Amino acid sequence: MNNSSKLVYNIKTSFCVQFVTVGEAIANENHELKEEMSVACIEARRAGETIAQLTDVASLDHPESDSHITIFTDKTGVVKAARLLLSSVTKVLVLADRIVIKQIITSRNKVLATMEQLEKVSSFQEFVQIFSQFGNEMVEFAHLTGDRQNDLKDEKKKARMAASRAVLEKCTMMLLTASKTCLRHPDCESARINKDGVFHRMRIALEQVIEIVTDSRPNGENEMAPISIYSGIKEFKNKVEGLRENLYFLSKENLSTMLEVILEHTEDFTDSAYTSHEHREHILELSKQAKMELEQLVSVWMQAQNQKTKDLMEDLEVVYLSFFLMLFKVHGAATSLAADLLKYHTDHMVLKALKITGVEGNLEAVAEYTCKLSEQKEQLVEMCRLLRHVSGTEPLEITCIHAEDTFQVTGPQIISAVETLALHPSSKIAKENLEVFCEAWESQLSDMSMLLREINDVFEGRRGEKRVYLSLPRPGKHNANLKALKPVKLDTEEQAKIAKLGLELHLLTSEVDSETEKWEDQENEIVQHGQGMSSMAYSMYLFTR
Repeated sequence: MNNSSKLVYNIKTSFCVQFVTVGEAIANENHELKEEMSVACIEARRAGETIAQLTDVASLDHPESDSHITIFTDKTGVVKAARLLLSSVTKVLVLADRIVIKQIITSRNKVLATMEQLEKVSSFQEFVQIFSQFGNEMVEFAHLTGDRQNDLKDEKKKARMAASRAVLEKCTMMLLTASKTCLRHPDCESARINKDGVFHRMRIALEQVIEIVTDSRPNGENEMAPISIYSGIKEFKNKVEGLRENLYFLSKENLSTMLEVILEHTEDFTDSAYTSHEHREHILELSKQAKMELEQLVSVWMQAQNQKTKDLMEDLEVVYLSFFLMLFKVHGAATSLAADLLKYHTDHMVLKALKITGVEGNLEAVAEYTCKLSEQKEQLVEMCRLLRHVSGTEPLEITCIHAEDTFQVTGPQIISAVETLALHPSSKIAKENLEVFCEAWESQLSDMSMLLREINDVFEGRRGEKRVYLSLPRPGKHNANLKALKPVKLDTEEQAKIAKLGLELHLLTSEVDSETEKWEDQENEIVQHGQGMSSMAYSMYLFTR
């Protein structure tokens, strides 16, 4: 056997041995799956040995050889052994995954059991002992779920896991100070409400982690419909694209339902007290226009079915353009509101006032500022809801939902914490507890500034998912002829000139987009500049349209 053959043989043998050894070690540590894991490991070992023997050049009496290439005569044996190896390795990996899931569930159960003990304690000494155990269990749970989060391939699940783990991390400190405050002031109703809120939120987060790792939904819920305007338009585009090849790909009812979902989401903007009159009027006009153009598309679609033709492209382009303009407008409304609110609340004046009035024991002033905090909470919740619609990726949608939940929950917790302090103004632990909840609020506001930048980056094509130009034809897929421009205050010659220039920009952005997609390194500075220029040119094209 030559040196290269020996090396290949040793690698094959070593891999199988190491893989099986790890599998057997896992089996010995988990008795309930030991039998299944042992059988899978034995099969993997046998298959690996068989492949090693069949591909060992030295063991072949008369291999058919052409200088550097050896052709093995027992191809059937190699194929069978390879299939067995694949099957057994898959079994080992599936069993190992089941064990990891079981470890996370077991760890969660330990945390829940200790939390129940913490809720019932009546002395500081007992609390300190149990909380020390709780801390160790939370560290173990954090390690297990962190490893699981890194292993997840689904970006949506990864974002949900990150959100749940963030809640648990922040709530651990809240649980400490809220419980201590409740122990110090056992007859204080606001302290009890504050503590109960933390425990409740932690239980929800723990349950969400288990739903993610077991891939289950509460009460057998089905897959959710699109939760944002962006995802609704994206789904609409993906479904309607099928009509290019198959006129019977969708039903008229399905098409109407998808449009209704998108228009229903726009009501979050038109009904919002924080949407400017100008934005509201534009969104309503674009919604009306999208309805009319969809009706036109359905009419042409029905005719095409009767005449057995597939020429829907022009009408599809017009519908896409209407949706893109709508997305463009709601993005402007959401991001401008977010920027204004974050700038306005950056000084945390309400929180500072609550801390001062709480220490003073001024119940009347506390009531006044808690009303202001409630108003601020409603504004921020609305901001998160609107940003979700234009987030541009599913992970960012989930981050917006997490932020909305955080403001929704943390606001009332700050109120109960400051009410406790106002009733016991000399209590150091009540003051510390209020500080912890205020820090969580400030931290979430800081996170929102970063989230807003990420949403803008995605929308402008600088990062995240490749921006989908909903009305942008791809070279070679279909031509770029669009319906004639609607009459404006320009003469015919000027209209034709602008339409020509706009169409040229349209085609150039298509070419740039196609070229940048070929680059493997999407973070390359040249690629990013190209995408930015393409985005700018496309915006100019929309303006000319």
